Amino acid sequence: MPSPAETKIVLCIWHKFEQWRFPEWLADAIRRRYPGMKVVHLPTYDGLDEEIKDADILCGFSLRPAQFASAKRLKWIHCLAAGVNQLMRDDTRRSDVLITNSRHVHAVTMAEHTLGLILALARRFPSALRYQLQKHWAQQEVWDQQPHPLEINGRTLAIVGYGAIGQELAQRARACGMRIVGVKREPSRGTEHADRVVGPDELAAALAEADFVVLAVPQTRETEHFFGPGQFAAMRKTAYFINIGRGALVDAKALVAALEEGSIAGAAIDVAEVEPLAPESPLWEAPNLLITPHLAGVSERLWHRHAALLLENLDRYFAGRELLNVVDKERGY
Repeated sequence: MPSPAETKIVLCIWHKFEQWRFPEWLADAIRRRYPGMKVVHLPTYDGLDEEIKDADILCGFSLRPAQFASAKRLKWIHCLAAGVNQLMRDDTRRSDVLITNSRHVHAVTMAEHTLGLILALARRFPSALRYQLQKHWAQQEVWDQQPHPLEINGRTLAIVGYGAIGQELAQRARACGMRIVGVKREPSRGTEHADRVVGPDELAAALAEADFVVLAVPQTRETEHFFGPGQFAAMRKTAYFINIGRGALVDAKALVAALEEGSIAGAAIDVAEVEPLAPESPLWEAPNLLITPHLAGVSERLWHRHAALLLENLDRYFAGRELLNVVDKERGY
């Protein structure tokens, strides 16, 4: 069983968006909890090549193959995101290094954000805002759009990827009177708050009955671009599509085509395959598309939730107990 005095942890994540950066106060909290442990906080990736060589634990987002190969003592990687596709390489899959993720940390704020997107699409808030910028009282014009502004009460919400985020969303959507159909790999497990949970083989049927479709599956080799022309064609023309998972889950050309052809009523995305979304991307000009710039997981409580999970798992690690949120390397999440 490892002891803090024999353990080195490296805390390293940097992003130009400051909310994703590892805060110094959390590094200090770890030092106070385990005064004998060597805690290295790298505010940028400078120095990671050297520090990872004798690290036992990495808390971050990614690790390059050469860095992983040099980390001879590494036993555990805690990923500061729900998605771990960037770590699912042959070298990490074959190794004994344990990988955990942060899948429950973002669930509440992402569920609230997604419910906001559902309401915005249903009530045609983007159209109202565009008319506001023109200083035009467009009551008739907004009502004349198809479909009309609608109630979400009594509507069917299909959540494709019925995990932690999906279940939090379902709980809130049900409070608004929505009917919930979840789609997940193992439909017999984790069915809370849903009227029905089905397997991937019933995806087309779930899409055909939904008024709103939310995509929240993890990104793996199997799910890249899996939502494309066939899936949009299975949806109702009056239905709305929302992607809060990863940009690579969706064929962007197919989404633009579905919106331009009117085969779906509208869409909202919080993610793009390449971020930031390039100015020349056709997504910016796609009709009836609402874009939020990867804000669904952002909250003033974000790092407090990260702290609670990380400190709990460190306690478990030193006590020899099973860690929370262990990633199944075969499945990739």
